[in-house]
Amino acid sequence: MKTPQSTVRKSLKDKRSQFEFIALMALLMSMVALSIDALLPALGIIGETLAVGDSNDTQLLVTMMFLGIGLGQLLSGPLSDSFGRKPIMYLGFSLFFVASLVCTEASSMEVMVMGRILQGFGLSAPRTISMAIVRDSYTGERMAKIMSFITVIFILVPAIAPTLGKFSLDLWGWRSIFYVQGIIALVVVIWFGIRQPETLQKDDRVAFGFKKYRDGIFFFLQNKQALHYTIIVGFISGAFLSFLSAAQKVLGSFYGLEDTFPYLFAMIALCVGLSTFINGFVVMRVGMRKLVRWSSLWFMSLPIMYVLLFREQPQVPIEILMGFLCLQFLSLGFLFGNLSALAMEPLGKIAGLGAAFYGFLSTLIAVPIAFVIGNRLETTVLPLFIGISCCGILAFVWIRMVQGR
Repeated sequence: MKTPQSTVRKSLKDKRSQFEFIALMALLMSMVALSIDALLPALGIIGETLAVGDSNDTQLLVTMMFLGIGLGQLLSGPLSDSFGRKPIMYLGFSLFFVASLVCTEASSMEVMVMGRILQGFGLSAPRTISMAIVRDSYTGERMAKIMSFITVIFILVPAIAPTLGKFSLDLWGWRSIFYVQGIIALVVVIWFGIRQPETLQKDDRVAFGFKKYRDGIFFFLQNKQALHYTIIVGFISGAFLSFLSAAQKVLGSFYGLEDTFPYLFAMIALCVGLSTFINGFVVMRVGMRKLVRWSSLWFMSLPIMYVLLFREQPQVPIEILMGFLCLQFLSLGFLFGNLSALAMEPLGKIAGLGAAFYGFLSTLIAVPIAFVIGNRLETTVLPLFIGISCCGILAFVWIRMVQGR
């Protein structure tokens, strides 16, 4: 019996629609990665231009942006629950454009850091609301699968962003990086406005007010699954942010590989993308909890092995370092998507506020971890692996406590 042509056309249209949805959500989430990773090759030059005394201080341009994201999510999420996803998305992008202009005109490190905090505050909207839109549309393992495929496309951005930043830096100087980011953001928000329907209907919206805000936070804190998995994400994010903020210093300054830094960074990012792609296919069979448990053991064991093997060596060959970093971050593809889905799964009634508090709490944990580890990096990469080891141990123990044996 032949399948009717109308059914075939509908099936193809659904597949195209799902692919476009995944691509658009990935680009919205990746605006944060673009704004951070494209600037990495320019951190040293920005530090010289703005007369920064301590080279570790340039890492603030990464960590403080995450602080802005964490704080901004406390507003963008709840506001999107009250006024809809799309209007608050537009508001966030508008703030990002203004903050980008502040960064281009900065003449001191203090102004630049303020601009980066405001950029993060603005980008909290696409980061938070895109997760809420996914939660509006999917649940359970299906949500984890969609998040995995979103992350695959999302990972392509940090893979190419440093190269894009280096290209802009060499041609037009470091200020041009912010203009390029602004143009890309404009294209993404126009695409979003034209093609993405509103996923929170008027009947499902809640009035914005202190009581609703308070009740939503209490609901989040009393939900053990959401709370515990968010804390775990905080530990993993702290390790990742530590590397992210120190990557240019480690590969560029310690190893003198400024010119090849974008390609080495892309190699590490693609490892995350590969494991995320694999996760999208296996999560439906294996389950989120098993994958999280196995990959957290992997994430914990590798840096411990590095510390034990090379604690007496101030600097290992670059091939060994890259091997460990690639294997280390290969495990992230099995962690971030599944942990996010597990944290967001029980928050359907407060998806916007839930995504906001998820992002805020995990960032509140991650930023101090990255700050402490980053300030320990002077002449050797060993403190980075010690810090990642501690984060890995905390995450693994917490997962075992939540899931049991």
